Amino acid sequence: MNSDVAGRIAALVAPLSGGELPVRLTAWDGSASGPLDAPHVTLASPRAIRRLLWHPGELGAAQAYVTGELDVEGDLVEGLSRVRATLAARGVTAKRPSARMLADATRLAREFGVLGRPLPAPKTQIAVRGRLHSVSRDRDVIHNHYDLSNDFYSLILDDHMAYSSAYVTGADLNGKELQDYSLEDAQRDKLDLVCRKAGLDARRGMRFLDIGCGWGSLSLHAAAAYGAQVTGVTISKEQKAFIDSRVAERGLGDLVEIRLQDYREIADEPFDAVASLEMGEHVGERNYAAYADTLARCASDDAHVVIQQMSRHDEHPGGGPFIEAFIAPDMTMRPVGQTVAFLERAGLEVRDVHAMREHYVWTVRAWQRRFDAAKDQLVKLVGDEVVRVWELYLAGGLLAFQEGRMGVDQITAVRRRSGMSALPAVRPASWSDPRG
Repeated sequence: MNSDVAGRIAALVAPLSGGELPVRLTAWDGSASGPLDAPHVTLASPRAIRRLLWHPGELGAAQAYVTGELDVEGDLVEGLSRVRATLAARGVTAKRPSARMLADATRLAREFGVLGRPLPAPKTQIAVRGRLHSVSRDRDVIHNHYDLSNDFYSLILDDHMAYSSAYVTGADLNGKELQDYSLEDAQRDKLDLVCRKAGLDARRGMRFLDIGCGWGSLSLHAAAAYGAQVTGVTISKEQKAFIDSRVAERGLGDLVEIRLQDYREIADEPFDAVASLEMGEHVGERNYAAYADTLARCASDDAHVVIQQMSRHDEHPGGGPFIEAFIAPDMTMRPVGQTVAFLERAGLEVRDVHAMREHYVWTVRAWQRRFDAAKDQLVKLVGDEVVRVWELYLAGGLLAFQEGRMGVDQITAVRRRSGMSALPAVRPASWSDPRG
């Protein structure tokens, strides 16, 4: 086989990258190519090339990364960001390789000895079966991601175990956590903001429904801080067991009931207030109307409904090939305006849309710092491949929010009975500062 693997790969992909490699590439034969000051990528095994031949682009690169066949030196976010910036500056857009390039790639792969059948997918790649968004398939998808390990998530998330964007009121959104304002504080501010938007401050004892309650951060806060009579629903057995334990520890058994139940199975409406935090992304495009109908059906007349949900503004409504293969196979996101239209068609009057994209950037950075500090423990808990999946997941998510390809919004709606809405005519100050 010819030497200089890196140089020959660089020459092959030059038409797609607009010229010189945007990375410093070191191949398994020790050869290197590309600018010395560019992010350093190592192809540790020719298996990485086979994966990229069968799955060109993001999926093949992700498979190679999580298996360790491809590695990036240094900070992954900085490396990905610099590569994207370089390609953008060159005006490079995604395009299909030409027939000649495919022929050249096949010839080169033959010389490298990497032609052959597709390699088995990494163990961490999720394989789901059944009808899209059937109850059983949704449970399998949630199990794959959320039932990974409560101990694993406790090392990354805050003490509330809130797995959604925080709301940062006491720190610079471009900075880090402060000694006197942490991720726990920002998540508490988010939970309190949601409770106020849901109207739980109107009176104690309100009947409150938390759809997709996760590890119970909102359910527990609503009960402890506002005396709400909470029903939380989840389809994760691990999450229910975790919340039930916390409910018992905190003596909230008379206020909080957690059900192992799909949102389509809720049948004891109406509730005085309804909330759902970053759950709507998982119901799918076809089922979103049914999800919106559930929110409206479960709300009593004039009840407040609060939805916190991610949005997507590019060509990947599911989050992209990596997310769809390793994190949430059936996730669907859309521009926030389309989500508002779904809610209105369900009979809800949307009164407020609160964009929080920069707050998610801050939140993911906080998760990354905890992840990095606990990496050795995480590897012992779940293995190196899962940890590498999460490295890529956190880095990719941070960039998507930072660059504006994804957003997150709190949507406040009301099931209006008739005439004037029960919501205040003037936007309450507490909707901007939950401590105000």
